[in-house]
Amino acid sequence: MFDPSKELLIEAHRPNWTTFRLWLLFTGCLFAAEVLTYWSLTQERYWLAALGVLLAAHFMHSQLMAFHEAAHGVLCPPRWLNETVGIIIGNFHLNGLSLFRNVHSTHHAYLGTEKDEQLWPFVDTKTPRWLRCGAAAGELCFGMFYDATLFWTAFARNSSPIHSASARRRIRLELASMIAFWGAMLAVTVWLGTWNLLLWLYVLPALVTGSMYALRKYIEHMGLMGTTPAGLSRSVVHVDPLGKLYTFTMFNIGYHGVHHAYAAMPQHSLPKFTGVLTEEGGESETVYPNYRRAFIDMLPSLADPRIGSQWLPQDARSESGHSAVSARSAGERDATTVTIG
Repeated sequence: MFDPSKELLIEAHRPNWTTFRLWLLFTGCLFAAEVLTYWSLTQERYWLAALGVLLAAHFMHSQLMAFHEAAHGVLCPPRWLNETVGIIIGNFHLNGLSLFRNVHSTHHAYLGTEKDEQLWPFVDTKTPRWLRCGAAAGELCFGMFYDATLFWTAFARNSSPIHSASARRRIRLELASMIAFWGAMLAVTVWLGTWNLLLWLYVLPALVTGSMYALRKYIEHMGLMGTTPAGLSRSVVHVDPLGKLYTFTMFNIGYHGVHHAYAAMPQHSLPKFTGVLTEEGGESETVYPNYRRAFIDMLPSLADPRIGSQWLPQDARSESGHSAVSARSAGERDATTVTIG
């Protein structure tokens, strides 16, 4: 039985500089990809520019994972630096750090239920299938703009889950910062006439990043109808070197069930706690050796995108107990699993 000691858990939850150093490394990789794109454009080598865009999109996705770490307060030990980096990244991705933190907290507190703001409308049994399919298509095609709309709507609507006056005040200040940032960026672009560079160095990579982000989010949760973090999250524990490298550049977010079990744990500690993935009713069917297998398992659920046990009939919900039920449109298939400690 996986039963980590209190001392081990305390140490694993302690922020250190590891994640911040990785952020600096991946920021450097993003800069290099942007330089490659710019040089390729000057040489009119558009196939190489396209490769630069894809590389930049990957490391922009990595920036979103750093943003996620900052929202949990574990990007680096000094609080002021954690918040500053998070706000800067949020400006580029049209999302406020405090806004993301408050809405994302519902994803952890109410995972896969109607109160999970980040997985709306897929958790809402009152939403028609056409709306859920349209939302999935929109998010997969325009993920960054969809995500920003989802979060800012959660803040602006009358039934907002964000009630704290201080939190709402800070969110408004961060919105003002974002408006000022983009006002300056667009003013410089107009002044220099560099719309082509803005397109290639930001807009195109950002669009690809949004799709990558949405697809990873769906792989993590779409179609799962369990009742526990392990049963509502697909975790990917890579066994191949290339897959391990990808997970490394994504701040170990592939250990998603572990992240939901220990939300405040920094990314570098997650691989040490994979044992938790089999402790909740033996839900190891949601652990995969690579993203390809997890994607194949998730794909049929896009025909009727739903998440959460509330979609199951009442008797099925009772029978499931603490087991995870993966919604599949093509009958039961055995998910490939890996051995975890």
